[in-house]
Amino acid sequence: MSLFSASARAVQRGLSSSASTTRMLNGHTLAPTVNHTSNAGMKILAVLYKGGEAARQEPRLLGTVENQLGIRSWLEAQGHEYIVTDDKEGPNSVFQQHIKDAEVLITTPFHPGYLTRELAKNLKVCVTAGVGSDHIDLDAAVERDIQVLEVTGSNVTSVAEQVMMNILLLVRNFVPAHEMIQRGDWQVSDIARNAFDLEGKVIGTLGAGRIGYRVLERLRPFNPKELLYYDYNPLPADAAAKVGARRVEDLKDFVSQCDILTINAPLHEGTKGLINADLLKHFKKGAYIVNTARGAICNTEDVAAALKSGQLNGYAGDVWNVQPAPKNHPWRYMKNPLGGGNGMTPHYSGTTLDAQARYAEGTKQILENYFQGKAQEPANIIVGVGKYESKSYGQR
Repeated sequence: MSLFSASARAVQRGLSSSASTTRMLNGHTLAPTVNHTSNAGMKILAVLYKGGEAARQEPRLLGTVENQLGIRSWLEAQGHEYIVTDDKEGPNSVFQQHIKDAEVLITTPFHPGYLTRELAKNLKVCVTAGVGSDHIDLDAAVERDIQVLEVTGSNVTSVAEQVMMNILLLVRNFVPAHEMIQRGDWQVSDIARNAFDLEGKVIGTLGAGRIGYRVLERLRPFNPKELLYYDYNPLPADAAAKVGARRVEDLKDFVSQCDILTINAPLHEGTKGLINADLLKHFKKGAYIVNTARGAICNTEDVAAALKSGQLNGYAGDVWNVQPAPKNHPWRYMKNPLGGGNGMTPHYSGTTLDAQARYAEGTKQILENYFQGKAQEPANIIVGVGKYESKSYGQR
């Protein structure tokens, strides 16, 4: 856990300071702070992931507690208090202690601070440094006039590229091949017996928004047999024609046609647990799933069982129903009957260095608009003041 605060009032919240300016909270060392006295100063709380030595060596890792989105000096120069932490679990966490009187919350999809109705009492603005605000109780935000904003588009290219990588590593049976080399073995037949071409396959995307559409664009040069999509909102005719994608309106019919399914939809009540044992029965036997959207769209145990039985030949992605994923999470260890088919990684598809530069700059712009009372970019607004502005989270 790391915490950075710029408030003299922090002393009254249990912070201690030594002559060497080393300060502690609950046994954790805090970064040096700068006091502010501006009556207009706001308390801004950011929940980011710990970057460790990598973040100290690479300042472009902006989405970490060490590099703080690159906005500390900018905020403090305006008299704001800026607290950055990765400690987010439980009532004694830094997140829950400081959310009580924070005006602005910044968090990321990669290490989200889960904002429940009980915690969302005094906030005015929630900013997702990236894309995906399912960690926020959006209904509570509507009721309490809390704005919820994202840096829309900041990670769409990054995630679409990750989807392509995951599709290829599953279909080509890459992970077992690489593990074989690491073991010092060499048996081509053990790998080739479950390796296929992408050409000639039916590939579908569950969700054809900014990311899903970019995936379709990137798939077309591989000469698939057909590209399909399932989405409540049909693509414009010219956009569908450009990528040669056909919409399937029935979900079971859709999955039954796909050799490969990629999930590119937001998490909400309508998609939570959507990929479950019942739906998996309708998949082609030996199909593949790539999920870089949200882990909770898929039922954890049902996916693991389908992979073990061979109903699925592979499952890859970087999103988990709980993040960080516990060490005993079944998706860490699940395999198909041939000992492969697992392409899981930590959640990093949308936090490449390029994406971090985009979402850090976008976060700063959102904050600047808020400070100055300017209108936000419409595409960035999930919840406005007292109402939903986006249909991305199931509001129709």
